[in-house]
Order: sequence, then C-alpha cells, then structure tokens
Amino acid sequence: MIKIVGVRFKNAGKIYYFDPVDFEIEKNIDVVVETARGLEYGKIVVGPKEIEEEKLISPLKPIIRIATEEDKAIYAENKEKESPTVLILMGMPGSYIVARENKEKAKETFEICQQKIKEHGLTMFLIDCEYTFDRNKLIFYFTAEGRIDFRELVKDLASIFKTRIELRQIGVRDEAKSIGGLGTCGRKLCCSSWLGDFQPVSIKMAKDQSLSLNPTKISGICGRLFCCLKYEHDVYVEAIEKMPVVGSVVKVENQKGKVIEINPLLEQIKIEFNDKTIKTCLAEEVKVLHVPKKCENGCCGGGKCKHDDIDSETLKELRKLED
Repeated sequence: MIKIVGVRFKNAGKIYYFDPVDFEIEKNIDVVVETARGLEYGKIVVGPKEIEEEKLISPLKPIIRIATEEDKAIYAENKEKESPTVLILMGMPGSYIVARENKEKAKETFEICQQKIKEHGLTMFLIDCEYTFDRNKLIFYFTAEGRIDFRELVKDLASIFKTRIELRQIGVRDEAKSIGGLGTCGRKLCCSSWLGDFQPVSIKMAKDQSLSLNPTKISGICGRLFCCLKYEHDVYVEAIEKMPVVGSVVKVENQKGKVIEINPLLEQIKIEFNDKTIKTCLAEEVKVLHVPKKCENGCCGGGKCKHDDIDSETLKELRKLED
C-alpha cells in the first residue's frame, strides 16, 4: 500500500495525486507541488489515504512544502496578472480593491495576445491565460477548428512578456468549463462548478433514458451531449435489465399481450392485450412468455430499432455531439 493525497489547482478542476512525504497533510490546506509544468500551487481536496501501488498509473511526484505566507502572496500576485475574478471568487482579503486595480493589467495581457493573433492572421479563439506558480511560464488557452502553426506568435509573446510562452489548444467542453455559464436546468454548469473530469457520453445513454433524440434538447452550451446523461445511466441500465424488452409477449392475470412501452424507474409496463385493450402493470405482476430478438443497437425488441426512422442528417448531428 502507498499513501497519497489529492490536489486540485483550479476550482472544479481535475484532481491530481501526490506523495505527501512526511508532511502532516490535512484537507483544505494549500501546498506547493512539482508537476510537469514546474512548481504549482494547489489545495488538498482528498486527505491522506492508502491505495494499492498497482493502481498507480505513473510514479507519484512529491509535495514540495505546505504553502507559506510568501507562497500565498506570490500566488495572489500571479492571479492578479491573469484574471481579477479569481481573487473575488477566492474571497481573499481586499480582493475587490485588488480586482479593480489589476483589471486593466489582466485585460492588457489578454488583449496583447489577441492583437498578435490578429496580426499573424491565425484562426484561433483565445479563452484564458495563466502563469505557473514559479512564473517561469505564461500559458494561453485557445480553441480552433484544426491545427494551428503558432510558432511565430510564441516568439512575439515571449519578447513582450519576457518569460516562456505556451499556447495550449483545448476542446469545446474545456472552453465551457473555463468560461462558465448556466445550463438549461437553470443551475451553474456542472463542469465549471464541481465536475473534475469529463466522462464519455454517448447517444445510447439518451436512448436508454427514453429522451428525445433532438440534438438541441440533449446538448449543452458546448454543443456536445449533456454531461448529466452519464449521472443516472447506471441506474437506468440496472433497472432496464429487470424489465422485458418492448415487443415481448407477456401474461398478466391469464391474459396474453405484447409490451409496447416500459418505465424502468417506476417499474411499470404498458401492455397491449389481444383484445386491443391497453393496460399499465407493475413489472412484478407480469410473466414473460417470449422475448424477441433485440435490434442491432441492443435497445429495442422485435429486431427493428425504433430509432431507425431518424433521418440521416439528424443522425449525423447526433454523432457530432459525442465528439
């Protein structure tokens, strides 16, 4: 067994694991750690715990030190140069005053990069910028349709800011996470408020939950499938396994019929009987006599998928949402 702690560098960011060494580490304390980018400042979000060494994907890097007052001051100064809103969200002393004073600095850094992008004629959209804790690197995040040759841009920015420059291309999900906003539910976006890692989301999850396959109704502001489709999917899968598939021949109170609809969460089955009457029954009241062959997608009975009538253009749009 090996002891680890979890560190997060951004609000709602991914959790990275480190070796606590001999420090007395507790949850919610600030630390300085070594990463591939250099020294970084983060917060302990997962207290010390032991895991099997075989579960580690790569060797652990150590905690360098528990953050000192000097470290906290450096971190605050770095954030002032990047984005004043960060200080406000952190609730740091005098943050509103600092935010006002440094708003122009943050805006200037961003605008200089935008201006240089325009001068070089690059088709890229600048999202955010940040310094590493040791100030050895200034990182700009951007989105673009394809690959961008920004070598000349990097040279220009390095001569202006007198530090190492890194331009990092991010996806549309990461863009939404960085910018933030409100979802269709009216709440803050999961990705920008608490979700650490993005999990793969597929159209099958929407099918299993009997949601409309209208692209505009199951996609977020990032233009991809809702992350929340993943949250309850395991529950739906477990519930669906206990239910007969649509098209099954069943028997209820000595009457035979065919399943035309199921509600996995309520464990209810809608049955059309031989006399054409339709009744909703509980799953425990139903005895399955014959299970039809499932469709190629594994979601419908009777061999034919009820989603096959989706036109090719809509299907193409749905596939894009999974990227």
